[in-house]
Order: sequence, then structure tokens, then C-alpha cells
Amino acid sequence: LPAVAGCSAVAASAYPQVSDISLADWGRKAIEIAENEMPGLMKMREMYSASKPLKGARIAGCLHMTVQTAVLIETLIVLGAEVQWSSCNIFSTQDHAAAAVAKAGIPVFAWKGETDEEYLWCIEQTLYFKDGQPLNMILDDGGDLTNLVHTKYPQLLKGIRGISEETTTGVHNLYKMKANGTLKVPAINVNDSVTKSKFDNLYGCRESLIDGIKRATDVMIAGKVAVVAGYGDVGKGCAQALRSFGARVIITEIDPINALQAAMEGYEVTTMEEACKEGNIFVTTTGCTDIVQGRHFEQMKDDAIVCNIGHFDVEVDAKWLNDNAVEAVNVKPQVDRYTLRNGRHIILLVLAQIELWTHSDKYAVGVHFLPKKLDEAVAAAHLDKLSVKLTKLSDKQAKYLGLSRDGPFKPDHYRY
Repeated sequence: LPAVAGCSAVAASAYPQVSDISLADWGRKAIEIAENEMPGLMKMREMYSASKPLKGARIAGCLHMTVQTAVLIETLIVLGAEVQWSSCNIFSTQDHAAAAVAKAGIPVFAWKGETDEEYLWCIEQTLYFKDGQPLNMILDDGGDLTNLVHTKYPQLLKGIRGISEETTTGVHNLYKMKANGTLKVPAINVNDSVTKSKFDNLYGCRESLIDGIKRATDVMIAGKVAVVAGYGDVGKGCAQALRSFGARVIITEIDPINALQAAMEGYEVTTMEEACKEGNIFVTTTGCTDIVQGRHFEQMKDDAIVCNIGHFDVEVDAKWLNDNAVEAVNVKPQVDRYTLRNGRHIILLVLAQIELWTHSDKYAVGVHFLPKKLDEAVAAAHLDKLSVKLTKLSDKQAKYLGLSRDGPFKPDHYRY
């Protein structure tokens, strides 16, 4: 295997914390392909591998252990960090990716299909590094690692420079912690940076939703009625994807501004109480609880497909299905078909570190946005790969606009 800077290959027997270390070669090939699709991270390696701005950082990561995450992990190491990893979801680990990372000498504790107890065990294994030193940075997706350290290991908080949180659910958790006074570490809200909210949440979900539904059900989308709960960036991407495949899309939304956006895009906007009677496919994107409940299931059409693309499974009341269905049949992994008492069936599918480390003195305890200058730098790192030629301001133009020639080019309140 090609060595990752700062790591050494490890015997297979040393890694019981992944499902199957023999998958490492397959995983490595997939990682090499993914590197070509992630020009921003590869640009970071090119720019910072010599200076190693993360030298001394001990990063505990809790993020979906996929091939793409492997590229992130290995980039953090190239930039000087020590890294230990767990997955933020019991079903999302790609075992070949985990095996490749483990064989490269990076401690990873993740496998597909963990129990809840195993999930917490995996997170706990990332808190202390091989020399007995505790983590001093958190890279989180959903808030479970952050919550665990704050509640069960508060003695570690004084040594942690910062948290970066990747997803809407985790950001909500941080703001709640800040409001009730329990947040003890500075945190950067990566989720609402432009390059995350627009490019991952919107464009990424636009690609992955249809792929997930097709792989799970092989259903034809065209002609179906699709209900998307929530019209934030994730919901926008999902709605676009479903409409592009020929579905009639209905939106449910609590925010009048987002609801108006959806209506102006030509979508019907109504409540779940109304939409549940019409939909063939239901996608929840809200990050909130109790979006699809028992009373909705009972009114759905036969073989309605229900899936959640939010972080946790609280959006869909799967417990109600398990408690009230006459029969539950596992069709394939993460695809279950429930028979209701009314005879109908429901198909359920289970689907910023450098800144905090090097400038931690700038950030008080609280939740911070990624600085606009860094957001622009992230976007710029992708442009060469996309053959984008950026116009440069002249000194006269920059003076006229009141800007630096090198940015930032928009005020913090600007919405792209």
C-alpha cells in the first residue's frame, strides 16, 4: 500500500476495530479515485504539507467513515495532525474505506451495522491517543462526540482548543448548549459556511438522494408524487433531483421565507397532514423530530417509500411502525417493508480544524462561523480542477469597491 505521510502499515491482526482488514486493498483503490474528485483537500496538501500547520493537534473525529472521509483523514495527517476516528452513524461506514485507513496506521473504530453500545464504545476509543495524551481538537458530525466529552469526560475540556461541527443537527445542538451555558469550548459552525451549505448540502444531496433510492428500491421516479419535508439547502437539492427525474414534488415547511422560495420555484407547499395522502416517496430533510408520525403512515398510499436524509432517525417514527405493523419484512440491508393493519405497505429506507488550532485565541467559548476569507479560500482551492479562470480586480477597481484585491469579496451577511 502507498504510505500516508506520518503513518506506517500495520499488521491486520492489530485492527479488530474494523470489520474486515482484508478489504484494505479495495479501499485504497477507492480512496485514490476519490482523491481525484476532491481537489480542495488535495490543494490543501499541496499548500501546507511542508509547513504542517496542524502539528501538535490531536484530532478526534466522529464523521461518516466513507471513502471521501478517508481523504479528509489522510489530509489532516499530511498537515501534521494526529488523528483517531469513529463514525457518526451506525449504518454509514464503508468497511473497505475503514480497512484502508486502519492498514495505513491510523486508529479507526468503525464498522457498518454497529449496535448503539458499540457505537458509543467506538467514540470513546478516540479520546486518548497512543502516548496517553487526550484529544485537543474535535471534528464532529451530529454532536455525539461533543456531548460525550462535555457530559462524561468534562476533565478533558480544558485541553481542547476547539470543535468544528459539520451538520445541521450538530449545529442546533451547539446553539442549545451555548444558550443553556453548557458549551465550554469554542466551536466553528462549518455547516452554514457557504462552501458547505451550498455545495455539500445542496449539490451533494442532489446527487446522493436519487442514487440511494434507486439502489434501495429500483423504483421509477418519473410520474410519482414526492414529498420533501423541509426546504433548506438539503431540501432544495432533494427537490431539484426528484423533479429532474420526473416526479411531481410537494414541499412541507415551517419557515415562511423558505415556503415562499419553494412556491416561487413552482413547488406545491402544504402540510404533511395533506401531503401524506398524495405522496409515493417521502424524504425528510429537516433535522427535527416527529416529521412523519403514525397518523401519517396510516394515510399513505400502498408501498409508499419513506426515507430520511437528515442526520438522525428521529424525523421518521420508525418505532411506531415496529410497534403497530402486522408484519415487517427485511427486503435487503437498510430496506424494510411494513404491512399495516389497513393492508397497505410502507417501505422504510435507513439511509475547519486549521483555523481553530492556529488561531484559538481569537475564539471565545461559543459558536462561530467560518471566516469569509477562509470560505473563499475553500472555494478557490477547487477552481483549477474545474478549469475556472477567476477575474482579478485591478487596484483601481478594488479601491472603487472598497475591497482588498485578495478578498474577502462579500460582507458576512451576504447570502449567495
